[in-house]
Amino acid sequence: MSIQEFSLEVTPILPPILNRLKELTDDLRYSWNIPTRNLFERLDKELWMLVGHNPKLFLQNIEQAKLNEAATNPSFLNDYHQVLSRYDAFYQAKERREGGTQLAKNDLIAYFCAEYGFHESLPVYSGGLGILAGDHCKTASDMRLPFVGVGLFYHQGYFSQQIDHEGNQIVSRHINDPRHLPLSPVVDNTGTPILIEIKIGATPVFVRAWQVRIGHIHLYLLDTNVLHNNADNCAITDQLYGGDQHTRIKQEIVLGIGGVRMLRRLGISPTIWHINEGHAAFLILERLRELKVAGHAVETALEAVAANTVFTTHTPVPAGHDHFPRELMMNYLGHFAQQEFGLSPEAFLDLGCLPQDGPDFNMTTLAIKSARHLNGVSRIHGNISAEICAKFWPAIAPAENPMRYVTNGVHISSILARDWNELFNDKLGIEWHRYLCDTQTWQAVIEAIPDQQFWQIKQNVKSRMLDIIRRALTAQHTRHQISKTHLERILKFIDPNNPNILTIGFARRFATYKRATLLLKDLERLRMLLTDSSKPVVFIFAGKAHPADIPGQNLLKALYHLGGEPDFLGKLLVVQGYDLGLSRRLVSGVDVWLNNPIYPLEASGTSGMKAAINAAINLSILDGWWAEGYEGDNGWGIKPSPHSNEELRDQEDVRSLYEVLQDEVISLYYDQGKYGYSSGWIKKAKRSMASILPRFNTVRMLNDYIKGFYLPASQQGKRLSDNNYVQAQTLAHWKANIRNCWNGVRIRQLAIPPTQQLNYGESVTLQVALYLNQLQASDVTIELLLSRQIYHPEFLGSRQPDFQAESIQTYRLVPERPLPETGEYLYTITFQPEWCGGLKYQIRAYPHHELLSHPQEMGMMLWV
Repeated sequence: MSIQEFSLEVTPILPPILNRLKELTDDLRYSWNIPTRNLFERLDKELWMLVGHNPKLFLQNIEQAKLNEAATNPSFLNDYHQVLSRYDAFYQAKERREGGTQLAKNDLIAYFCAEYGFHESLPVYSGGLGILAGDHCKTASDMRLPFVGVGLFYHQGYFSQQIDHEGNQIVSRHINDPRHLPLSPVVDNTGTPILIEIKIGATPVFVRAWQVRIGHIHLYLLDTNVLHNNADNCAITDQLYGGDQHTRIKQEIVLGIGGVRMLRRLGISPTIWHINEGHAAFLILERLRELKVAGHAVETALEAVAANTVFTTHTPVPAGHDHFPRELMMNYLGHFAQQEFGLSPEAFLDLGCLPQDGPDFNMTTLAIKSARHLNGVSRIHGNISAEICAKFWPAIAPAENPMRYVTNGVHISSILARDWNELFNDKLGIEWHRYLCDTQTWQAVIEAIPDQQFWQIKQNVKSRMLDIIRRALTAQHTRHQISKTHLERILKFIDPNNPNILTIGFARRFATYKRATLLLKDLERLRMLLTDSSKPVVFIFAGKAHPADIPGQNLLKALYHLGGEPDFLGKLLVVQGYDLGLSRRLVSGVDVWLNNPIYPLEASGTSGMKAAINAAINLSILDGWWAEGYEGDNGWGIKPSPHSNEELRDQEDVRSLYEVLQDEVISLYYDQGKYGYSSGWIKKAKRSMASILPRFNTVRMLNDYIKGFYLPASQQGKRLSDNNYVQAQTLAHWKANIRNCWNGVRIRQLAIPPTQQLNYGESVTLQVALYLNQLQASDVTIELLLSRQIYHPEFLGSRQPDFQAESIQTYRLVPERPLPETGEYLYTITFQPEWCGGLKYQIRAYPHHELLSHPQEMGMMLWV
């Protein structure tokens, strides 16, 4: 006999005095405001955990009696009113902060990303890209920037993870019910949801939006699950990174084209457009369409759009760059080529293709061709990206091409454990966030913390982490029907009452290049390390592998299996359900943060930053951000193996890892004095915290974006759009002329002198003849690059000079007069070398126009 089940939902009623709790649940400011979250936890700690720290869902499930009791509790009401007082003060302070004061009054940044990770209560993220985007938005709010975000609302989010008794990753999906989430529908003045229309192929697709409040800014999440669409189109926004290429291209059309149209429909007019990874690059097509409809040529439109577009690439891994077959592009966007642009299919597809690449339309190619402000996310990644993207500027050395970098940071308030937060409140006042980038202040404050107090705070935070991990592992293994005795063996070293055991954390996406199983390359050394009862060590692993990434899932399974062997039981733990909540606990509680990616594939990484600001110490390959953050005394840096052979590379890297673990990490942690802690460990932990916190936070990151990218994008965009885009038209025509003539341009030096002997202070004159091939002398810049002679390059190692180094001095030659007899133009220079010793020089020519965003954006160069 089947029994039917019916749903019933009873909503508690907020007592009038507590009415504003509802307001707090609708503002993601709670994701970085500890007192606000504490209010809800205090009402019902168990329920707070059961609803995944989701305030809105919490208020829909709390018992009425507990609300009524809180409404008469003087202590709770006092805290409640304090939270509201600070909340109101936060919104009354609207003045821009930090670099935001440099932006023009009418500036507005539109930030597009495929995922956003603010808090576990809004699960529309998968990993680092989304969390970085969330931190970017939170900091824009803190700095009161003119800023709006655009993304997609995924009804099933990414996926929830369980691990079965054999170590297999089990994927489950949960429906994101908007009623339970901190968002609201975007409606018109009659309360009707606002819809915009996009044509995907031959089918109109209707899109609505959900508004998310993040402090002072708003995010709009686009959603195709509306009655006007058929079932297939309703499902476009079902899953993050789910489905096949058809689903993926539809999602990216909705994000890019739909995002621009939704902003226009809401009367929002950005002056700066930031594409965070290539998924959103179709916004370029919509902006080009707008200008084409307004009567501008495609070439003019492209210059105008590119002028105020910022593109950030986050990965050197090919899988991170979306590309679509040409047939798929024409199937879904052919109408853009024919009806909107009047372009041939080939001309349209060329926007996302390079001749030397494969036939697919590449989203990164579209972004790079259509943006003038480009960056990677760390110094190494910027250099790698410049090399990868050198094909866009083939005659330009990678060090000089337009690709630059802004090293990522983390939002301190979102990740700092409450104990440290309270300590800094005491030391610096509740406005200590205003000093986030003040290195001297943080050095003085952290060094002044008594070692005993520092250790005690860290142990308290660690104890809470161990409690959460213990609960998670209990739930995870109880489902596998194991005995209580075996469970106790697994949990033996995860004891909140005894946190004095070295705990090493590894938690991130389980992609193969991150090498989660590098430790397993030498099992005997691992066994020796983990069976030393006098110096116990626990490794905690957590992370998700993409459902289609079988090799990544196999890494997870290998760790799980090894953790079940007798020598490793309870000392090598794999925790399921990795999300922002679990991540927050791990980075704040572990003693050491481990990261051992394949160099140079770690674009940046931010989890190690989060661990460091919570007094953990990094043990990492010198890749990504850690190559900039490591100072010798603030953690451990592993120099990556130079071998191209994978097996040799891994062997050398794991040997270095074990040597550091055995000789330095473990011995230092257990070098405990009479007070029960290692003073050497405290010293290194303090240096870690003091050196990382002021340098790798998102306030510094946003200031870098403002100075290096947002301000130039705003200024260049306005410059090219003034007077109905006349300057954009001028630049487009100039570039077309340069492309037509450049192959015929020739350069030669006149009267090449032998090696000249000069005394310091004497001058030298050089002359160059340039055949302009119908160009003007002002169209070309000629430079002399002066450098020192290198007599013993074997001693320089990797320090060979490049065009960014101080060992290059640049002098510009002056156009002097035509040479009628040869049809050339004479350029000259007279200069006094500032250096002594052996010098050498090179002479080069490249196109120049005052309207260019970057001097080398044409990618053309001639050398004598």
